[in-house]
Amino acid sequence: MFAMTPENVPRIFPPDTLARLRERVDVDPSLVAGDFTDPRVRARLADTEILITGWGCPLLDADTLDAAPKLRAVLHAAGSVKGFATPEVWERGIVVSSAAAANALPVAEYTLAMILLAGKDVFAHRERLRAERAFPYGEILPGVGNFGRRVGIVGASRIGRRLIELLRPFDLSVSLADPYVDEAGAAALGVPLLPLDELLAGSDIVTVHAPQTPETRHLIGRRELALMPAGSVLVNTARGSLVDHDALIEALRAEHVSAILDVTDPEPLPADSPLHDLPNAFITPHLAGSQGNEVARLGLTVLEEAARLLSGKAPEFRVDREDLDRTA
Repeated sequence: MFAMTPENVPRIFPPDTLARLRERVDVDPSLVAGDFTDPRVRARLADTEILITGWGCPLLDADTLDAAPKLRAVLHAAGSVKGFATPEVWERGIVVSSAAAANALPVAEYTLAMILLAGKDVFAHRERLRAERAFPYGEILPGVGNFGRRVGIVGASRIGRRLIELLRPFDLSVSLADPYVDEAGAAALGVPLLPLDELLAGSDIVTVHAPQTPETRHLIGRRELALMPAGSVLVNTARGSLVDHDALIEALRAEHVSAILDVTDPEPLPADSPLHDLPNAFITPHLAGSQGNEVARLGLTVLEEAARLLSGKAPEFRVDREDLDRTA
Protein backbone atom coordinates (compact mmCIF):
# COMPACT_ATOMS: atom_id res chain seq x y z
CA MET A 1 0.00 0.00 0.00
CA PHE A 2 1.10 3.57 -0.71
CA ALA A 3 1.35 5.79 2.38
CA MET A 4 2.00 9.42 1.52
CA THR A 5 0.21 12.54 0.37
CA PRO A 6 -2.00 11.15 -2.45
CA GLU A 7 -0.94 13.69 -5.07
CA ASN A 8 2.68 12.53 -4.71
CA VAL A 9 1.94 9.03 -6.02
CA PRO A 10 1.66 9.96 -9.73
CA ARG A 11 4.61 12.32 -9.42
CA ILE A 12 6.94 9.72 -7.93
CA PHE A 13 5.48 6.81 -9.88
CA PRO A 14 4.66 7.99 -13.41
CA PRO A 15 2.71 5.52 -15.55
CA ASP A 16 5.65 3.46 -16.80
CA THR A 17 7.18 3.09 -13.33
CA LEU A 18 3.80 2.34 -11.75
CA ALA A 19 3.12 -0.33 -14.36
CA ARG A 20 6.47 -1.98 -13.66
CA LEU A 21 5.81 -1.84 -9.92
CA ARG A 22 2.37 -3.43 -10.31
CA GLU A 23 3.95 -6.30 -12.23
CA ARG A 24 5.79 -7.15 -9.01
CA VAL A 25 3.37 -6.26 -6.23
CA ASP A 26 -0.38 -6.01 -5.72
CA VAL A 27 -0.80 -2.30 -5.00
CA ASP A 28 -3.87 -0.14 -5.54
CA PRO A 29 -2.93 3.44 -6.51
CA SER A 30 -6.50 4.56 -5.83
CA LEU A 31 -6.15 3.74 -2.11
CA VAL A 32 -3.37 5.84 -0.60
CA ALA A 33 -2.89 6.02 3.16
CA GLY A 34 -2.83 9.67 4.12
CA ASP A 35 -4.45 8.73 7.44
CA PHE A 36 -3.99 5.34 9.10
CA THR A 37 -7.28 5.74 11.01
CA ASP A 38 -9.31 5.79 7.79
CA PRO A 39 -11.51 2.63 7.89
CA ARG A 40 -10.69 1.61 4.30
CA VAL A 41 -6.98 2.07 4.94
CA ARG A 42 -7.28 0.20 8.23
CA ALA A 43 -8.90 -2.77 6.49
CA ARG A 44 -6.16 -2.86 3.85
CA LEU A 45 -3.42 -2.67 6.50
CA ALA A 46 -4.45 -6.07 7.81
CA ASP A 47 -3.07 -7.72 4.66
CA THR A 48 -0.29 -5.26 3.80
CA GLU A 49 3.21 -6.73 3.62
CA ILE A 50 5.02 -3.74 2.12
CA LEU A 51 4.36 -0.05 2.72
CA ILE A 52 5.62 2.32 0.04
CA THR A 53 5.95 5.59 1.88
CA GLY A 54 6.74 9.15 0.87
CA TRP A 55 6.28 12.78 1.85
CA GLY A 56 3.21 13.08 4.06
CA CYS A 57 3.32 9.53 5.41
CA PRO A 58 1.37 9.31 8.70
CA LEU A 59 3.11 8.18 11.86
CA LEU A 60 3.94 4.48 12.02
CA ASP A 61 3.27 4.08 15.72
CA ALA A 62 2.49 0.95 17.75
CA ASP A 63 -1.26 1.25 17.11
CA THR A 64 -0.79 1.34 13.34
CA LEU A 65 1.72 -1.50 13.42
CA ASP A 66 -0.72 -3.59 15.48
CA ALA A 67 -3.20 -3.15 12.62
CA ALA A 68 -0.58 -4.40 10.12
CA PRO A 69 0.54 -7.80 11.50
CA LYS A 70 1.91 -8.96 8.12
CA LEU A 71 4.02 -5.86 7.49
CA ARG A 72 7.62 -6.81 6.74
CA ALA A 73 9.07 -3.85 4.86
CA VAL A 74 8.82 -0.07 4.54
CA LEU A 75 10.22 1.30 1.26
CA HIS A 76 10.49 5.07 1.52
CA ALA A 77 10.32 7.03 -1.73
CA ALA A 78 11.92 10.14 -0.23
CA GLY A 79 14.77 11.05 2.12
CA SER A 80 14.81 10.75 5.89
CA VAL A 81 12.37 8.41 7.66
CA LYS A 82 12.73 10.28 10.96
CA GLY A 83 9.41 12.06 10.62
CA PHE A 84 7.19 8.97 10.61
CA ALA A 85 9.14 5.81 11.55
CA THR A 86 9.01 5.19 15.30
CA PRO A 87 11.43 2.85 17.15
CA GLU A 88 8.69 0.19 17.17
CA VAL A 89 9.24 -0.32 13.44
CA TRP A 90 12.74 -1.70 14.02
CA GLU A 91 11.79 -3.43 17.27
CA ARG A 92 9.31 -5.53 15.29
CA GLY A 93 11.96 -6.55 12.77
CA ILE A 94 10.47 -4.59 9.87
CA VAL A 95 12.99 -3.83 7.14
CA VAL A 96 13.27 -0.13 6.29
CA SER A 97 14.73 1.22 3.05
CA SER A 98 15.03 4.82 1.90
CA ALA A 99 15.62 6.56 -1.41
CA ALA A 100 17.69 9.16 0.44
CA ALA A 101 20.71 8.34 -1.72
CA ALA A 102 18.70 9.22 -4.83
CA ASN A 103 17.40 12.38 -3.18
CA ALA A 104 20.97 13.34 -2.29
CA LEU A 105 21.94 13.69 -5.95
CA PRO A 106 20.05 16.92 -6.79
CA VAL A 107 21.03 18.46 -3.44
CA ALA A 108 24.69 17.84 -4.18
CA GLU A 109 24.23 19.22 -7.71
CA TYR A 110 22.55 22.35 -6.35
CA THR A 111 25.35 22.82 -3.84
CA LEU A 112 28.03 22.38 -6.51
CA ALA A 113 26.36 25.04 -8.63
CA MET A 114 26.13 27.45 -5.69
CA ILE A 115 29.78 26.90 -4.74
CA LEU A 116 30.96 27.70 -8.26
CA LEU A 117 28.69 30.75 -8.51
CA ALA A 118 29.78 31.96 -5.07
CA GLY A 119 33.43 31.57 -6.08
CA LYS A 120 32.77 33.94 -8.98
CA ASP A 121 30.96 36.30 -6.58
CA VAL A 122 27.99 36.15 -8.94
CA PHE A 123 25.36 37.20 -6.42
CA ALA A 124 27.15 40.37 -5.25
CA HIS A 125 27.96 41.45 -8.79
CA ARG A 126 24.38 40.84 -9.88
CA GLU A 127 23.30 43.26 -7.14
CA ARG A 128 25.91 45.75 -8.34
CA LEU A 129 24.70 45.48 -11.94
CA ARG A 130 21.07 45.90 -10.91
CA ALA A 131 21.95 49.02 -8.93
CA GLU A 132 24.31 50.67 -11.44
CA ARG A 133 22.78 49.34 -14.71
CA ALA A 134 26.32 49.21 -16.11
CA PHE A 135 29.66 47.59 -15.52
CA PRO A 136 33.24 48.43 -16.49
CA TYR A 137 33.85 46.15 -19.48
CA GLY A 138 37.13 44.27 -19.29
CA GLU A 139 37.74 44.95 -15.60
CA ILE A 140 39.63 42.19 -13.78
CA LEU A 141 37.75 41.80 -10.54
CA PRO A 142 39.93 41.11 -7.48
CA GLY A 143 38.98 38.26 -5.18
CA VAL A 144 36.84 36.53 -7.82
CA GLY A 145 37.41 33.06 -9.21
CA ASN A 146 37.47 29.38 -8.35
CA PHE A 147 41.14 28.60 -8.89
CA GLY A 148 42.39 27.33 -5.52
CA ARG A 149 39.21 28.36 -3.73
CA ARG A 150 39.00 26.66 -0.30
CA VAL A 151 35.77 24.71 0.26
CA GLY A 152 34.92 23.26 3.67
CA ILE A 153 32.30 20.52 3.89
CA VAL A 154 30.59 20.06 7.26
CA GLY A 155 29.23 16.51 7.40
CA ALA A 156 30.04 13.42 5.36
CA SER A 157 26.38 12.58 4.83
CA ARG A 158 25.22 11.03 1.57
CA ILE A 159 24.99 14.55 0.19
CA GLY A 160 28.37 15.55 1.57
CA ARG A 161 30.03 12.47 0.06
CA ARG A 162 28.38 12.98 -3.33
CA LEU A 163 29.44 16.63 -3.27
CA ILE A 164 33.05 15.60 -2.65
CA GLU A 165 32.85 13.46 -5.80
CA LEU A 166 31.35 16.30 -7.85
CA LEU A 167 34.03 18.76 -6.72
CA ARG A 168 36.95 16.57 -7.83
CA PRO A 169 37.27 17.88 -11.41
CA PHE A 170 37.66 21.47 -10.24
CA ASP A 171 40.77 23.32 -9.07
CA LEU A 172 39.45 23.66 -5.55
CA SER A 173 40.93 22.82 -2.15
CA VAL A 174 38.33 20.70 -0.35
CA SER A 175 38.35 19.67 3.33
CA LEU A 176 35.94 17.88 5.63
CA ALA A 177 34.78 18.14 9.24
CA ASP A 178 32.74 15.25 10.68
CA PRO A 179 32.99 13.71 14.16
CA TYR A 180 31.94 10.30 12.82
CA VAL A 181 34.73 10.10 10.21
CA ASP A 182 38.31 9.13 11.06
CA GLU A 183 41.50 9.89 9.16
CA ALA A 184 41.28 6.65 7.18
CA GLY A 185 37.70 7.39 6.20
CA ALA A 186 38.58 10.89 5.05
CA ALA A 187 41.56 9.54 3.12
CA ALA A 188 39.23 7.11 1.35
CA LEU A 189 37.10 10.10 0.33
CA GLY A 190 40.23 11.90 -0.87
CA VAL A 191 39.96 14.91 1.45
CA PRO A 192 41.77 16.06 4.59
CA LEU A 193 39.87 15.77 7.88
CA LEU A 194 39.90 18.90 10.03
CA PRO A 195 38.37 19.95 13.35
CA LEU A 196 35.32 22.13 12.71
CA ASP A 197 36.96 25.31 14.02
CA GLU A 198 39.98 24.83 11.77
CA LEU A 199 37.79 24.12 8.77
CA LEU A 200 35.72 27.26 9.38
CA ALA A 201 38.77 29.46 9.81
CA GLY A 202 40.45 28.11 6.68
CA SER A 203 37.60 28.02 4.16
CA ASP A 204 36.39 30.58 1.65
CA ILE A 205 33.11 28.67 1.26
CA VAL A 206 31.58 26.51 3.99
CA THR A 207 28.73 24.16 3.07
CA VAL A 208 26.66 22.38 5.72
CA HIS A 209 25.53 18.76 5.26
CA ALA A 210 25.16 17.49 8.83
CA PRO A 211 22.00 15.79 10.17
CA GLN A 212 19.47 17.58 12.33
CA THR A 213 19.84 16.35 15.90
CA PRO A 214 19.68 18.06 19.31
CA GLU A 215 23.49 18.16 19.25
CA THR A 216 23.67 19.93 15.89
CA ARG A 217 21.18 22.68 16.68
CA HIS A 218 22.98 25.98 16.02
CA LEU A 219 26.10 24.08 15.01
CA ILE A 220 27.01 27.29 13.20
CA GLY A 221 26.48 30.09 15.68
CA ARG A 222 27.97 33.44 16.56
CA ARG A 223 31.36 32.01 17.59
CA GLU A 224 31.61 29.83 14.50
CA LEU A 225 30.63 32.64 12.14
CA ALA A 226 33.29 34.85 13.69
CA LEU A 227 35.89 32.20 12.88
CA MET A 228 35.07 32.36 9.17
CA PRO A 229 37.29 34.68 7.11
CA ALA A 230 35.91 38.08 6.14
CA GLY A 231 34.15 37.79 2.80
CA SER A 232 33.56 34.03 3.08
CA VAL A 233 30.29 32.32 2.15
CA LEU A 234 28.06 29.98 4.13
CA VAL A 235 25.87 27.52 2.20
CA ASN A 236 23.13 25.56 3.99
CA THR A 237 21.07 22.90 2.22
CA ALA A 238 20.72 20.63 5.30
CA ARG A 239 18.27 21.96 7.90
CA GLY A 240 17.68 25.53 8.98
CA SER A 241 18.16 24.76 12.69
CA LEU A 242 21.85 23.97 12.12
CA VAL A 243 22.50 27.71 11.75
CA ASP A 244 21.71 30.33 14.39
CA HIS A 245 19.76 32.79 12.24
CA ASP A 246 20.03 35.69 14.69
CA ALA A 247 23.81 35.34 14.68
CA LEU A 248 23.84 34.95 10.91
CA ILE A 249 21.80 38.13 10.40
CA GLU A 250 24.33 40.01 12.56
CA ALA A 251 27.22 38.65 10.50
CA LEU A 252 25.45 39.51 7.24
CA ARG A 253 24.66 43.05 8.37
CA ALA A 254 28.32 43.49 9.33
CA GLU A 255 29.22 42.22 5.84
CA HIS A 256 31.52 39.68 7.46
CA VAL A 257 30.03 36.77 5.47
CA SER A 258 27.50 36.07 2.75
CA ALA A 259 24.96 33.26 2.85
CA ILE A 260 23.20 30.93 0.43
CA LEU A 261 20.27 29.27 2.18
CA ASP A 262 17.92 26.70 0.73
CA VAL A 263 16.63 25.88 4.23
CA THR A 264 15.72 28.22 7.07
CA ASP A 265 14.50 28.20 10.65
CA PRO A 266 11.56 28.54 10.73
CA GLU A 267 10.53 27.32 7.32
CA PRO A 268 9.17 29.15 5.48
CA LEU A 269 10.68 32.37 6.74
CA PRO A 270 8.30 34.96 8.19
CA ALA A 271 7.52 37.68 5.68
CA ASP A 272 9.26 40.27 7.87
CA SER A 273 12.54 38.33 8.23
CA PRO A 274 15.56 40.56 7.46
CA LEU A 275 17.01 37.67 5.46
CA HIS A 276 14.58 38.47 2.63
CA ASP A 277 16.11 41.90 2.08
CA LEU A 278 19.78 41.57 2.96
CA PRO A 279 21.73 41.87 -0.31
CA ASN A 280 24.33 39.32 0.79
CA ALA A 281 21.74 36.63 1.58
CA PHE A 282 20.57 34.48 -1.34
CA ILE A 283 17.48 32.49 -0.31
CA THR A 284 15.81 29.71 -2.30
CA PRO A 285 12.56 27.97 -1.28
CA HIS A 286 13.81 24.50 -0.25
CA LEU A 287 14.20 23.36 -3.83
CA ALA A 288 17.63 21.69 -3.72
CA GLY A 289 16.09 18.27 -3.11
CA SER A 290 14.14 16.31 -5.70
CA GLN A 291 11.77 18.52 -7.68
CA GLY A 292 9.84 18.19 -10.91
CA ASN A 293 11.20 15.38 -13.06
CA GLU A 294 13.74 14.47 -10.36
CA VAL A 295 11.15 12.84 -8.10
CA ALA A 296 10.71 10.03 -10.64
CA ARG A 297 14.21 8.88 -9.68
CA LEU A 298 12.84 8.15 -6.19
CA GLY A 299 10.15 5.90 -7.61
CA LEU A 300 12.71 3.98 -9.66
CA THR A 301 14.79 3.46 -6.52
CA VAL A 302 11.78 1.98 -4.70
CA LEU A 303 11.01 -0.21 -7.71
CA GLU A 304 14.56 -1.63 -7.59
CA GLU A 305 14.38 -2.10 -3.82
CA ALA A 306 11.08 -3.98 -4.15
CA ALA A 307 12.62 -6.27 -6.77
CA ARG A 308 15.53 -7.06 -4.45
CA LEU A 309 13.22 -7.72 -1.52
CA LEU A 310 10.98 -10.04 -3.51
CA SER A 311 13.96 -12.01 -4.81
CA GLY A 312 15.09 -12.66 -1.25
CA LYS A 313 17.93 -10.12 -1.25
CA ALA A 314 18.53 -7.39 1.30
CA PRO A 315 17.61 -3.87 0.16
CA GLU A 316 20.61 -1.89 -1.05
CA PHE A 317 19.56 1.23 0.85
CA ARG A 318 18.49 -0.33 4.14
CA VAL A 319 18.14 2.06 7.08
CA ASP A 320 19.11 0.80 10.52
CA ARG A 321 17.86 2.53 13.65
CA GLU A 322 21.35 3.69 14.63
CA ASP A 323 21.82 5.32 11.21
CA LEU A 324 19.21 7.99 11.83
CA ASP A 325 21.40 10.35 13.85
CA ARG A 326 24.41 9.99 11.57
CA THR A 327 22.91 10.87 8.21
CA ALA A 328 21.30 13.95 6.77
